[in-house]
Amino acid sequence: MRILLAEDTRDLSKVIVTVLEHQEYEVDAAYDGEEAIEYIKKSNYDAIILDIMMPKKNGIEVVKECRKLGVMTPVLFLTAKAETNDKVVGLDAGGDDYLTKPFSMEELMARIRSMTRRKNVYSQKVLKLGNLSLDAENFELSAENSVRLSNKEFELIYVFLVSANEQLEENFLLNRVWSEDERAEGELLWMYISYLKKKLESIAANVKIEGEKGGPYRLICQ
Repeated sequence: MRILLAEDTRDLSKVIVTVLEHQEYEVDAAYDGEEAIEYIKKSNYDAIILDIMMPKKNGIEVVKECRKLGVMTPVLFLTAKAETNDKVVGLDAGGDDYLTKPFSMEELMARIRSMTRRKNVYSQKVLKLGNLSLDAENFELSAENSVRLSNKEFELIYVFLVSANEQLEENFLLNRVWSEDERAEGELLWMYISYLKKKLESIAANVKIEGEKGGPYRLICQ
């Protein structure tokens, strides 16, 4: 499996590369956003790790350019900032997950494993409810329009669809979508549910997620 790491702090980059190579990943290292884009144009990757604050082009600019080029490789953001706004902007730009510095290498590996989980682990390739359709091969959610989902958005809506009309508790969803190593909490779950609510509205789905922050939640036809 091949990974691109774009991190301008060379000491941290060296540590991450060493850990990834020890886990038998092939790794290319870039040190600024423009170099990262050149790597992406020349090679195919299974995952991309981007520091948000990089010279020349920041991580958010890089992922936006990737998506414009049609590169849908999963992207993990690294950020030194804990503010929610950085996380929201990065995920809205097309990122799949984020990790706030400082982080443990164990947590980094858990995020990479989760992000690169193969789509064929899902027994049902297409799930439907009302006018909503989820394509598990392409991580695409469709109704009157269609939208691509990040890995975590996909895993979350998949759980909702296979449990349609059932009330799902916060802890149940956290345990189904995030591994224990990822240390996810209710705040993160609510962020992803909020993203899904907006995406369901944007594609004019006649399906909605009921529930307020803290749960329980339920996916129903309107």
